Formats: sequence, C-alpha cells, structure tokens
Amino acid sequence: MRHKMGYKKLNRTSEHRKALIKNMLNSLVKYEQITTTLPKAKVLKPQADKLITLGKKNTLQNTRTLISKLQDEASASKIKKTLSKRYENRKGGYTRIIKAGFRYGDNAPMAVIEFVDRDIQAKKVDKKKVEKSTVNDKKSESSKEATP
Repeated sequence: MRHKMGYKKLNRTSEHRKALIKNMLNSLVKYEQITTTLPKAKVLKPQADKLITLGKKNTLQNTRTLISKLQDEASASKIKKTLSKRYENRKGGYTRIIKAGFRYGDNAPMAVIEFVDRDIQAKKVDKKKVEKSTVNDKKSESSKEATP
C-alpha cells in the first residue's frame, strides 16, 4: 500500500521533477491544452488547480507566489487577468484529463490535460508569431545581402 508516500517521483531527481512540472505548467497556461503521458498529467492537475486558486485571490503575496512558482511573469499575469476571471464562479476542478491512447514508440499511456471551458484560439498563439517572424527574418536577410 502507498499510505503516506507523498507524491509521484516520475523516476526523476527533485530538481528535474520541479523543472519539468514548472515547464509543463507554463505550457498549459500558455496553450490551455497539452498532450503528455498519463502519470505526468496526473501530477500536473493538482498543481494547475492550485495556481488558478492562487490567482483568484488578488493579493500581492499571491502574485509573488505565482511568479515564483512559474518563473514567468507573462504566465502569472494570464492566470491573474484571464483565467481567474473565467473561473471566478467555479469552486474547483479547473482542469480535466482525457486519455489519448498509447504512444507509438514505447506504448506509454498518453493523455490530454486541458482547462475546462478553454479558449480554443489559445493553441494557435505562436503559429502566427512564427509565421510573421520568419517572413520578417527573410526580409531582413535579403535587405542585408542587398546592402553590402
């Protein structure tokens, strides 16, 4: 039995596990839906719910705690401005885990973790920026080559 065993270690050192969870939380906040393995999603769900609950209480200490846990001010501000407003009437259960079959290479169980009532356009955030930046990079490279 696993009584009083604490948490899942995911076969990683504590530093690696903390970095993994922090990066996955940032991705989840940014895109509002990510695909990962089922054990990682199960570890991530309570962490994400706690962050949303912190963001709902508008205090300086909670803002600093969010920034400390995420190490990203953009993610922390999105939690405080967008997600906390979206879930102000919900008392918990801000995320859901949907099983997504098994990975081809190693047959690991996969899952999709997403926010309930998520913004579908959030997944397309970087695609526009990448397209614009590649177009701008090509223009700047061609102008650099033209003016020696």
